[in-house]
Amino acid sequence: MKRLLVFAMVLSVVFISCKVEKKDETSNANNIKEQKIEYASFGDDITDVDAISAEEMRTKFKNLKKGDTLSVKFTSTINEVCKKKGCWMKLDLGEEQESMVRFKDYGFFMPLNADNKEVVVNGKAFVTEISVDELQHYAKDAGKSEEEIAKITEPKYTYAFEADGVLMKK
Repeated sequence: MKRLLVFAMVLSVVFISCKVEKKDETSNANNIKEQKIEYASFGDDITDVDAISAEEMRTKFKNLKKGDTLSVKFTSTINEVCKKKGCWMKLDLGEEQESMVRFKDYGFFMPLNADNKEVVVNGKAFVTEISVDELQHYAKDAGKSEEEIAKITEPKYTYAFEADGVLMKK
């Protein structure tokens, strides 16, 4: 009789443990759902699926020649946003390289306080030369001083990007 009672107690403990484990598995599944990244979306609807890193994008830019265009999606961090309208942004590519991003058909803008936010951009990458006038215009939009603007005296070869959609981490 004593053995039967001990056996019943052991079985009870096993059943209770199994139920607790299943509950823990359910809470782990909920935690996975909570880890989903939330984005603010600008322009066309895009996803972060198949986005390459900023470092991979820098390598792709290095292989482009003037006149080449590459459709691509990549992730990066915003170094700077236009402080007047949010009509352009500069994305970090690593190794002190940046990509100048404008938005397709001037169709959307980024928040003025988006500096240092992580983004996914989708669109066309190309290389271009930016004139002195245009560089000075961007410097003025960025709130640079007249002295800093006056120092811009040579055109700049740049990694350019026309984004049709942007996701920004919330």
